[in-house]
Amino acid sequence: MLESVDDTAQSDDATAVTSAVLAASRLMVAVSLRSLAAAEERVTLPQFRLLLLLDGHGETNLVTLADRLLVNPSTALRMVDRLANRALISRRVNPDSRREVLLRLTGPGKRTVDEVTARRREEIAAIVARMPVRARTGLVKAMRSFAAAGGEPADEQADRNPVRLGWG
Repeated sequence: MLESVDDTAQSDDATAVTSAVLAASRLMVAVSLRSLAAAEERVTLPQFRLLLLLDGHGETNLVTLADRLLVNPSTALRMVDRLANRALISRRVNPDSRREVLLRLTGPGKRTVDEVTARRREEIAAIVARMPVRARTGLVKAMRSFAAAGGEPADEQADRNPVRLGWG
C-alpha cells in the first residue's frame, strides 16, 4: 500500500515530535533528580511521589495510598516506615476504624515537598529563560496540548495537585 505525501509527512512529524519529547523528558528527569538530591531531607523518587500524594490528598490510609502509587500495600508500608522514621510523615489510628492507620504529611515533610518543588521550578525557569521568546510561546501551547492528550492537568495547580502526575 502506498502512503500519500500527507501520511508520510505526518509520520515523519510524529517521529520528530516523539524524538524531541524523549529528549525533553530526559532533561526533565534530570531536573527532577537534581531537585531531589538537593533537598535537605534526602528522599528517593518513589518516596517523593508518596509525599506529593499526601500533600495533594491530605490524610489517607495505607491501602488508598498504595493504590494511588500503583504499588502493593507491603511496598507502600516499607516506604511509610522509612519516611515516618525520618519524621516526614506521621501515623495515627483512625478513630472511626481502630484497625486502620491514617497517614499524613508532617511539617518537615511539607517543607521537603515545597523545597523540591521550588528547586525544580527554579531550574525549569532558568532553562526556559535561555530559550528564544518565540519558542517559549510555541512551547506553552505544545506542552498544554501534550499534557491534555496524556490526561494530565495543564494548569498552574498541576504541580501542586498530584492527583494524576502521569501515574494513574
